[in-house]
Amino acid sequence: MGQGREPRRGQAYDGELGAAVARAQEGDEAAFAVAYRIVQPGLLGYLRGIVGDDAEDVASDAWLEIARDLKRFKGDGAGFRGWTATIARHRALDHLRRQKVRPRSAALEQDVLELPGPYSTHDQALEALSTERALELVRSLPRDQAEAVLLRIVVGLDGPGAARVLGKRPGAVRTAAHRGLKRLATRLGTPGVTNEDPRTLGESK
Repeated sequence: MGQGREPRRGQAYDGELGAAVARAQEGDEAAFAVAYRIVQPGLLGYLRGIVGDDAEDVASDAWLEIARDLKRFKGDGAGFRGWTATIARHRALDHLRRQKVRPRSAALEQDVLELPGPYSTHDQALEALSTERALELVRSLPRDQAEAVLLRIVVGLDGPGAARVLGKRPGAVRTAAHRGLKRLATRLGTPGVTNEDPRTLGESK
C-alpha cells in the first residue's frame, strides 16, 4: 500500500530538510537558509488560512522563535515541519487573541492548490479550485476542518504529525480533513469523494 504514490511537495524534500536542519544546528547559516526555503511556503500558506493578511508578520515571529530554539529540536525532516507548524500555530493563536478576532481562512496560493495528493479526495477536491473559489470555500469550513486540511495539504504533514500540531488524536484529524475535503468537493460538484473512508485519508506509507 502506498507504492507508486507521489509524495506531497513537503514530503519530497524531507531528506534534504533533515540534513539541512542537522547542519544548521551546528551553526551553518547557509543550511538554515535551505531549511527556511523548504518549509516557509507551506508554513505561510497554513498561516494565511488562520490569520489571513497578517500571515507574513506571524511567520516572521515564528521564525525568530524557531531560530532561537533550533538546538533544542530533535527529529528528522518531517518532524521539523511538524515542530515549525506547532510554533507557527501558537504564534497565530497569540496574534488572534491580541486582535480579539476569530480564526479565519484566507485564499490559498494557486501553486498550493495544485499540490499532488496521493488520494482521490485531495486530487478531486483541490484540482478544480481556483484561488478566488478557494477563498470562498475554505472560509466557509469550520475551523477544525480548515486547519486539518491546511496542515495535511499545504504543510504536507501526515495524520499523526497534524494531530500533534493540533493536540488531537490522529483519527479526529483524519475525520476533520475528510469532512473538510468532502465539503469542498460537494460544493464543487466533484463526484466520487463522498464515499471515501476517512480512516484511510492521508495515511502515509
